[in-house]
Amino acid sequence: MIHGPSLAIGAGIASAAIIIAFISFNGISEPAELSIEDPPSVQQTGPPKITMNTFLANGSPVLGNADAPITLVEFGDYQCHFCNVFFKSTEHDIVEKYVKTGKVKMIFKDYNIIGPDSINASHGSHCANDQGMFWEYHDILYSNWNGENNGWASSSNLTMFAQEIGLEMDRWSKCMSDGQHSKIILASNEDAGKLGLTGTPAFFVIGPDGKTTKLFGAQPLEVFERIFEEELKK
Repeated sequence: MIHGPSLAIGAGIASAAIIIAFISFNGISEPAELSIEDPPSVQQTGPPKITMNTFLANGSPVLGNADAPITLVEFGDYQCHFCNVFFKSTEHDIVEKYVKTGKVKMIFKDYNIIGPDSINASHGSHCANDQGMFWEYHDILYSNWNGENNGWASSSNLTMFAQEIGLEMDRWSKCMSDGQHSKIILASNEDAGKLGLTGTPAFFVIGPDGKTTKLFGAQPLEVFERIFEEELKK
């Protein structure tokens, strides 16, 4: 079954406020028509608005071989139902078949559309990254997903997740309380806006020649495989 994205209502709402306070984003999670389309092109002339950094910067550390010929970028929200569907039904197979074999590398970027707990969860993952454990925290968040705006990503649970993966808690807690990674979270959300994203999950497959393909929604493995295999022939 192909699953649609969680859709943002008013994706541009006061995103700058992330730096000074955790704010709520209105959102819904309903199936929507899926599409595979070309994203906005990297601009070669004039003031740069969309560049390769729009896809690659302000995100997670690379998962996989940094020299892998294909890059898979996901814009996601840790509270998003369909992001969780992708994580549980497809991501593991991509990692096993393509990431661990050096064919694809993955980057996760924040697009916080559900609520304030989404932003807190993003902070948790970036604070875990300070200790080299971004992907472990990313995985434990999605493994414990239990709905939207219902408290599963509360401060107490985020702390418990940090303890479970063995983070040094004083350092992680200080990072959280200081909001040390607000700027990168804001910048990632702004990148999503530049790319015209209206929901999560949204994916960009960047091939060895720089060609970029957009996938919208929790697409099944076969869809990713088809694009990966086409790109690997180049």
